[in-house]
Amino acid sequence: MPGDRQPPAEMKRLSAAPDDDSSSTNSNDFQYSGFVKKVPLDGQYPDLDAESQNFLPEVNSGKKKYETEYHQGSASFGMSVFNLGNAIMGSGILGLSWAMANTGIALFVILLVAVAVFSLYSVHLLLKTANEGGARVYEELGQKAFGFPGKLAASCAITMQNIGAMSSYLYIIKYELPIVIQAFTGANNDEWYINGDYLVLLVSLSIILPLSLLRNLGYLGYTSGLSLLCMVFFLIVVIIKKFQIPCPLPMPESSNETAHRMNASFSSVNSTDDEDTCTPKYVVFNSQTVYALPILIFAFVCHPTILPMYEELKDRSRRKMQNVANVSFLAMFVMYLLAAVFGYLTFNIHVEAELLHTYSRFYKKDVLLLVVRLAVLAAVTLTVPVVLFPIRTSVSHLLCPNKDFSWIRHIIITMVLLGGTNLLVIFVPTIKDIFCFFGASAASMLIFILPSAFYIKLVKKEPINSKQKIGAILFLIGGIVVMVGSMSLIIVDWAMNSGGGDDGH
Repeated sequence: MPGDRQPPAEMKRLSAAPDDDSSSTNSNDFQYSGFVKKVPLDGQYPDLDAESQNFLPEVNSGKKKYETEYHQGSASFGMSVFNLGNAIMGSGILGLSWAMANTGIALFVILLVAVAVFSLYSVHLLLKTANEGGARVYEELGQKAFGFPGKLAASCAITMQNIGAMSSYLYIIKYELPIVIQAFTGANNDEWYINGDYLVLLVSLSIILPLSLLRNLGYLGYTSGLSLLCMVFFLIVVIIKKFQIPCPLPMPESSNETAHRMNASFSSVNSTDDEDTCTPKYVVFNSQTVYALPILIFAFVCHPTILPMYEELKDRSRRKMQNVANVSFLAMFVMYLLAAVFGYLTFNIHVEAELLHTYSRFYKKDVLLLVVRLAVLAAVTLTVPVVLFPIRTSVSHLLCPNKDFSWIRHIIITMVLLGGTNLLVIFVPTIKDIFCFFGASAASMLIFILPSAFYIKLVKKEPINSKQKIGAILFLIGGIVVMVGSMSLIIVDWAMNSGGGDDGH
């Protein structure tokens, strides 16, 4: 009888729900769980309009829905943690010791904990909004929340953040490759192939551009794992060198012209000649302290990858993905804290904004450090095309959303993006400015402002005066204050120091 078969059917519907957390499910969860269009990481973002959303179940799709739900998502919990760790970890780790030198250990730890906690809270907002809005792409959430302006804001923030990441990788090539070449060739400072500007252009044209022009970069996805391993290796060396490098530091070894331009600007902690530079400071305030928070924000941003990873999570639920984020953020928090503490304790006020380069001032020919440089250079060189890929995809989707693939358009966008980033690396004097500018602007948008705005707009079942909505509103206001305040202070510092001439990195 039909009445006898109805309870199992209801149980099947409940068991097929995508979220085991009752606080995050509503009627929309069931509608989207089996029909959300998957977005491959290496494909074009779909321009999903109302007609393609499948808001209502198909008439004869019972078996089809079950098979779709059964097969969707293949990433295990452990692999998802590893992938999210890869997304979080990046070049930002190289600037944390400098941030600690300009805040002190105690203030730095407070800021690090605050940024990590707030980043996790924004992940919570994103996941809950994704369930309510039925979207698995950041730009799509913007589209659903605010129409084209929301989609444009999300796309621009992601593009800016990726350009910042790509610029920081090219900065590493610019300042580390000359040291490696000198170590192997013994070239003097006057050789053209020791000039970092020439080298970053040469590497971009000979290696990065050909790889970036490929239509499918799937096989380069393994470089994210290589990059993470290189940073773990870097962290181990930082800890080891803390116990090998004496304090006070020895006189700096002779360096190339590029390094000479970089030496002066990063001993920025206020000090006097008679100050004990071997004694760590716990609270520091100076003109450079304002840069610390944007650097930390830049180091933790990974939010555009949260929703695609959620889509690919096996047996996914909001609670399970939140646990993935908790474990990943905790692991990265520990790595960041260790790298910052041991790097700072090694060099104290002499630490530079790019920690790896600081070692070259004192131990330029150290074999272990040379191996670290080679590993990091290989990782960042192969990672640049991977970072450029979603930027090009987003730009193509914004400019030509309904057009077929064109090699001419593909090549032009690639060359414009890579050429513009190279110009940024050549003419912007310090990697610190890259970290801080993109951390204060794009990263603040992705962590604070957009997730809370999407949550407030799309989560309808919670009234505006509920604790959840009030918390999101306060988070939004706090993000705006952080972004505007940080950018204003950074611009003021740039204006005050522009007349003195910047020495570079």
